[in-house]
Amino acid sequence: MFIGHWAPAFAAAAISPKAPKLGTLFVAGQLVDWGFAILALVGVEKLRIVPGITAMNSMDLYHMPYTHSLLGAAIWGAAFALVVFAWQKNFTGALIAGAVVISHWFLDLLVHRPDLTLTGAPPPIGLGLWNYPLIEIPLELGITLAAFTWYVRRTRGPTLPPFILLGVMLTVQFASWFGPQPAEVGPAVLLAAMATLGVVTFLAYWVGTTRRHQRLRG
Repeated sequence: MFIGHWAPAFAAAAISPKAPKLGTLFVAGQLVDWGFAILALVGVEKLRIVPGITAMNSMDLYHMPYTHSLLGAAIWGAAFALVVFAWQKNFTGALIAGAVVISHWFLDLLVHRPDLTLTGAPPPIGLGLWNYPLIEIPLELGITLAAFTWYVRRTRGPTLPPFILLGVMLTVQFASWFGPQPAEVGPAVLLAAMATLGVVTFLAYWVGTTRRHQRLRG
């Protein structure tokens, strides 16, 4: 799952005026993937290309106990919540941000082959929807578009910025689904992934500065 990890960010920004701004929540939604990319760059966590390992993704994510275990995600979430609280002095917002971080693991559980863990040790788990594109693609698009729509309804501001963000997200996602797969994973691939996350997060920050929370009517 890729853009689907930002669905909880949109939903969190919509649910309460005490939630952090959208840019902060976009960092939360993909924080463990930021962490994974950094740890993979230095060889602490590991991945490789295995063509056909799933129908939609050729990456064998065979060692990622610190970011893609439930325990690891919870630690990242707690740390991020502490940072948000120290920065914004907003206890509710900090809890929301931490929950968005942890949501990453549960969404990955749906799509990954068994390469996630509860504590960083076997057994590996994962429901494997990457092997079922006709289920995974509508699911990911559906939760993302539903959360985006809710965010736009619950906030007030210019219409164009959020739709620019959505357009970039969809472009990146369709390139990931239908574009060429890398032949191997090296620093260039990991840095490109981080750059992509950075661009989308920057756009989310921009969108968040243009919109204000409002109550639903009727």
